[in-house]
Amino acid sequence: MDIPKPSGPEILSEGFAPARQRYFNRELSWLAFNERVLAEARNPEYPLLERLRFLSISGSNLDEFIMIRVAGLAGQANRGIEARSIDGKTPSQQLTEIRRRVKALDLAQQAALADLRGLLAKRGIEIADGKALRPDVLRHLRRYFVEQISPVITPQAIDPAHPFPFVANLGMGVLFNLTRKADEAALVEMVLIPSAIPRFVRIPGDEAIFVSIEDVIRLSADLLFPGFRVEGSGVFRVLRDSDIEVEEEAEDLVRYFRSAIQRRRRGRVILLELDGDFDPDAEQLLRQQLGLRGAFITKTGGLLGISALSAIVEEDRPDLKFESFSPRYPERVLEHDGDCFAAIREKDMVVHHPYESFEVVVDFLRQAAADPAVVSIKQTLYRAGHQSPVIAALIAAAEAGKSVTAVVELKARFDEEQNLHWANQLERAGVQVIYGFVDWKTHAKVSMVVRREEEGFRTYCHFGTGNYHPVTTKVYTDLSFFTADPKLGRDAARLFNFVTGYVQPVRTELLSISPLDLRETLYRHIDREIENARKGRPAGIWAKLNSLTEKAIIDRLYEASAAGVQVELVIRGNCCLRAGVAGLSENIRVKSIIGRFLEHSRIWAFANGYALPSARARVFISSADAMSRNLDRRVEALVPIRNRTVHDQVLEQVLLASLLDTEQSWALAPDGTYTRMKKQGEAGFNCHTYFMNNPSLSGRGAALAGWSVPKLTLRKGAL
Repeated sequence: MDIPKPSGPEILSEGFAPARQRYFNRELSWLAFNERVLAEARNPEYPLLERLRFLSISGSNLDEFIMIRVAGLAGQANRGIEARSIDGKTPSQQLTEIRRRVKALDLAQQAALADLRGLLAKRGIEIADGKALRPDVLRHLRRYFVEQISPVITPQAIDPAHPFPFVANLGMGVLFNLTRKADEAALVEMVLIPSAIPRFVRIPGDEAIFVSIEDVIRLSADLLFPGFRVEGSGVFRVLRDSDIEVEEEAEDLVRYFRSAIQRRRRGRVILLELDGDFDPDAEQLLRQQLGLRGAFITKTGGLLGISALSAIVEEDRPDLKFESFSPRYPERVLEHDGDCFAAIREKDMVVHHPYESFEVVVDFLRQAAADPAVVSIKQTLYRAGHQSPVIAALIAAAEAGKSVTAVVELKARFDEEQNLHWANQLERAGVQVIYGFVDWKTHAKVSMVVRREEEGFRTYCHFGTGNYHPVTTKVYTDLSFFTADPKLGRDAARLFNFVTGYVQPVRTELLSISPLDLRETLYRHIDREIENARKGRPAGIWAKLNSLTEKAIIDRLYEASAAGVQVELVIRGNCCLRAGVAGLSENIRVKSIIGRFLEHSRIWAFANGYALPSARARVFISSADAMSRNLDRRVEALVPIRNRTVHDQVLEQVLLASLLDTEQSWALAPDGTYTRMKKQGEAGFNCHTYFMNNPSLSGRGAALAGWSVPKLTLRKGAL
């Protein structure tokens, strides 16, 4: 279906300032975000295993960045494409800067690991380097190798008689230089490490000693190669291009993605990681055989594949982790004897994850599946996880004879295979499975339940800022908005008809949908703030997003700043807007929150002629970030919040607490650097602690009516 891409006027001419002075590079901004994540691994105020978790996350983030973003730029450079980034750089120029930053980031990760190794060892957790192990530990490892590892690995000679083995994406291996004792003949052998083998071996006992699988293999080389003398060995790791491009002429999306997932495992090598003492001849062999034209090559004296440290974080040491936290179940639902529909029918409600349980979302669907009055369920699924109670509820509903429609997004990156599996399970149960548009992802998070009641059919909706994923909802801060508002119900039906039948709505009553009119809705509200500022009325914009990279939105915010609109932004990840620049953005402040939970909710608030925060402010939640892909190439939803209690919760609790946070916040300077807002040892405000200790406004019932929730106030100069 061909829908014209929305377009808006350029707010500021390119002659105002060179692009490099007006915008930050998206890729370098993302690397700055991952540097902030890594900084938490060195935060002395965090428990040690939590610091190790942040180190692991920074490694996982960097892997994905290389497999997707760097791979895309490398592909453009190899094809001679000169498309410039928002700050005017060619792909080759960006790659040059990225190489430098990635190398520095790798060195910083290894330095953080070295520090944590020493600190953890003092607390009874040793991440051994394989070079100085006790005799009893060595004996256990050799026994473990014979019993558990040797049967599943396959040494492969590297010579003209043997084809070079294929190394899969994220694959690791060890190259051995050997000499046969019988005739002193030289031989090179490769041992690829199967992904099914645990990355670390834990030595039994009270003291937790972890040895990497590559060290276990190297330490047992004499068992693996009897009759040979080991002259040297080296560990390597490969990352490949993992993006999947959907061809417009793809006739069968399911078949296309099954094939594309297989191709991704064999994508072009983007990064070759080598340990620091890797043999130069062996390195040259890998370079020749892997086809490394334009690939990154890094050498490190530490651990390859930092992300694997997540396995050690699971060690049962609560004294080295954050104090356990159990999410609340909304008291207002409990007051209705757990009946989600009765609670929603009474009034709108927002559930703030992970402080409030995701279980209420699952219960909403479970009750719909079991309720004989429910006739229809429609659900979008972007990421649902491996063990999905949401999928189970939809299957139960279909088996109960209800009309169930599931929009499964096959193009959800790295979840394509899992989503194919769920689509198959749903179809078997009788669910009508829709895959949406070929060239757009369906990213909106919407559930729609139609129930037969005395007054007629009533539609209940759930709109979310995050995925229907039971694991991420425990660590991602997201909003789940429940409503029985008839207007939103009709709009939700229009959204589903748009995705399932390409029926473009002539109009919507409250909802804004990308790529149809979400962009224009944001433009309209920003422009209204500009107009109010020029008329001398209070004008302000508050927003909380994961990313801000869309040029036209940034330019409009620049114009708002020039008009005197006070703009406060909480942008967790990459931000291409330059804040606090005289003559460009002096009225814009940007901060990033990195802490125990991953900030993920998307919220917009517009002053609407009254000083923020105000009951008259226009407040929206959304599934979309301010990125061109979200506004032009994805189906997204922007939901206005009209209920007074929910409005107060989103604006004066969730958004204001994020703006007031100092303990986990980093301020963006005009030159692109980020600085911690709270100095070590200073008292500050922690929004995560605030939410863990206080009930939400719309979810608390009469039982908590007397609970004195600390009201947040915006003191002069606080922002």
